[in-house]
Amino acid sequence: MIIDVWGQHPTLKHMQDPMFASLRRWNRQEGELPTQELPVSVTLAAMESANIDKMLISAWYGPDKVLISNDEVADFTAQAQGRFIGVGSADITKPMEAVREVYRCINELGFKAIRVLPWLFSLPPTDRRFYPVYAACCELDLPFCTQIGHTGPLMPSEPGRPIYLDQVALDFPELKIIGGHIGYPWTEEAISVATKNPNIYIDTSAYTMRRYPELLVEYLRNHGRHKVMFGTNYPMIAPAKIMQGREALNLDQEIERDFFAETAKRVFRLA
Repeated sequence: MIIDVWGQHPTLKHMQDPMFASLRRWNRQEGELPTQELPVSVTLAAMESANIDKMLISAWYGPDKVLISNDEVADFTAQAQGRFIGVGSADITKPMEAVREVYRCINELGFKAIRVLPWLFSLPPTDRRFYPVYAACCELDLPFCTQIGHTGPLMPSEPGRPIYLDQVALDFPELKIIGGHIGYPWTEEAISVATKNPNIYIDTSAYTMRRYPELLVEYLRNHGRHKVMFGTNYPMIAPAKIMQGREALNLDQEIERDFFAETAKRVFRLA
């Protein structure tokens, strides 16, 4: 089984947003922007091209800006008939509204995690506005997903320094924290905080396998085998392209099972 822990089924609003122009440039996707909503079947076909069984798809909430709503994620998940797993989000600048939305995501929509991107708010994850969401996630035993490393969109990268998660993990030892996008150029820092804190994990989204930093691959092969999970960041990178370089990782079967599925099953409490 392969579980992708970081993906999106994009809405038209998400695909057309100008902040993704830099990503489209890097991925040589600078043609005309889409003008129609993307059917769920397109994302499912992309998953099948890389033998991905399930994808955690997330909502996208920024300050007064919703590119993919929680209700849209719930609709996509229902259409995918078990292939998608919902991940909610919230606007942390409205603390009580955010907390209520976290509870709704799990109690009404059946989601398995919450994701908030610090760079969207230009705030590090130690900012007080994150803390009500952390507390709600702890009460619900809901993993918290966030981005670490530099940003693809032309926004400040400083809020993505992995070292910020060290303080969050110390303040909320019950909270499972997943840092997506490897943490580059601070990968060593990401490995350090994940090694120190039993509740911090790393996912590999936004990088093809041939571009995984050697430090991370060594960590995965050794004492980090239960701390690193597979992700794509679809649709920014096609799943089939992500898989290029898989054999060069030289992972044995047990580590591959953990990396591609078993760690995700445990952390997100998946059947």
